[in-house]
Order: sequence, then structure tokens, then C-alpha cells
Amino acid sequence: MFTTLTTIAFVLSIAAGATAQDMPPDYKGVLDLLARQGDFKDGVLKVNIPRSDLKVSVAGVATPTPFSFGGWIALTKGDGGMEVLMGDLVLTQDEVNPVMSALLSQGLDVTALHNHFFWETPRMFYMHVHGHAAPADLAKRIKPALDLIGKLTVRAEPPTAMTSTVTAGALDTAALAGIIGTAGEQNGQVYKITIGRPDLKLQEMGASINARMGLNTWAAFFGSDAAAVVAGDVAMVDVEVTPVLKALRANGIEIVAIHHHMTGTQPTVIFLHYWGQGPAEKLAGAVRAAVDQTGPQRPR
Repeated sequence: MFTTLTTIAFVLSIAAGATAQDMPPDYKGVLDLLARQGDFKDGVLKVNIPRSDLKVSVAGVATPTPFSFGGWIALTKGDGGMEVLMGDLVLTQDEVNPVMSALLSQGLDVTALHNHFFWETPRMFYMHVHGHAAPADLAKRIKPALDLIGKLTVRAEPPTAMTSTVTAGALDTAALAGIIGTAGEQNGQVYKITIGRPDLKLQEMGASINARMGLNTWAAFFGSDAAAVVAGDVAMVDVEVTPVLKALRANGIEIVAIHHHMTGTQPTVIFLHYWGQGPAEKLAGAVRAAVDQTGPQRPR
């Protein structure tokens, strides 16, 4: 009996040891390079990126990190010896655009940006990332973005000083329309340009979904020629998302959200909301740079 129990215990210890050593060496290298903790299960390496550096409250309730503030990235084997990376980064609003720029500059994709809560302090956003390459390459690409998390200043109050110089004034709307390539409409103190996507033959239940039904890109301007703000939305198919993001970020425009407005349509259309401030014509140039990445004229 003793011998049998000893043998069983020995076999179990061997099995446990084998399980503990199942992580592929290249995945161990990813954890080492990122200096992060993670685990390997079901063929997936999951790397933890918890926001334990923050004290988050939701509607006045102090919430622990595991409640919904544990970011992550994950890798798994794909075709052709490539890894597929996906992840969900938990960011303060001040971190969103610097982290996004770091990801884009390294050839990674940002596939969604949204909130999970109302009334939270500080404001928190969730950024989904995607990439494919060798494990070490993916680790090197994502590291600059991860290194920014928790290192940037978290402001308790809105940056009112940044927009204090923007007041209602005269906008050269003809110049804005000329830059963007589409005329707009004046509504009070706001000049809004709307651009349809007639190249996308979108239908739902036999009905044509056109610009009036929400299939459009738009830009709204307020302020003066010297100091204005712009807010807007870009309607994109999947292959346009990353080029549009790069164009906007390269021109200093902040991305506010990336999400769907419609389901059950073909093709799937993704919408991106943005915000920017500066001289009106510079903002219009940024919008035009993004629009140029969409539709039949987009670079192939």
C-alpha cells in the first residue's frame, strides 16, 4: 500500500511539474521582455495589466481593481508560424491617445475604444488592440504603449485652460469646405459638413441605408478661424480603421470612441468619434486627411 501511494504521489508530482513547465519558451520570453506576470492555459498566453495604481470609484463607491480594471493582452498560435495578439487595455482618458499613438506607430491595430461606466473617477476607457507577428516581435511592438500606462498625469479636472481661448466668432466656411471638399450647413454658431458613403451599398431589411439614415462622416466646427474646435464621426469599413486613426493622430486630433452604430448590415461599418482644437483650417486639413483614407479614393 505504501509503495502504491508513493508511486501515485510521485506520478502526480511529475504531472504537476510538467503542467507548470508547459509554457512555451517564446512565451516566457514575452513575459520577461514586458516584465509582466501572466499564465498559459488552453493554448493562450495571457499577460496581466491591472490598474492597481489607481483608486477608482464608481458613483461614489470605491471599487477594487478586479471589479473591472484588470487590463490584459493575450497571444495564441496562428497560421504560418505567426501569433495572434488581442487585448483590452484599461486607460484613463489622459492615457488614451498617447497609448493609441504608441500602438499605431509600432504597426499594431486599435479595434475599439469605449467606456464601461458612468460617474467613475477618474474617467476610465477600454481600448482593444490587435496584431500578428512572432511572439518576441509582438512584445517589442506593444512594450512602448504598455510602458506609458500609469506613467502619465491623471487630471482630476477638465483641461479648461486648453479651450478658454475658443469663443464664438467668424469662420471662413468657404475655406473649410474647400479644404475638406464638401460644402456644409450653418446651424447657429456651428458649421457642419456631412459626407455620405454612397460607395457602400448598405441595406437593412431591403431598405437602403444612406447618409440621412446615419451612414455618413461628419465634422462640426465652432469658434473662429484662429481658435476653433472640431468634433465629428468617421464611417469606415474595417480596412480603413487603422489608416484613419493614423491620419487623425498624426494631425493632433484626439480619438474619443471607436464602435458600431448598426448591426446586421453588410458590410459591417465602424464609426470613430474624434475631437480637436486649433486654427480652423488646420483642423479641416486633419479631417480631410482622414476622409482621404476612406471610400473609393483611399490608398490601395
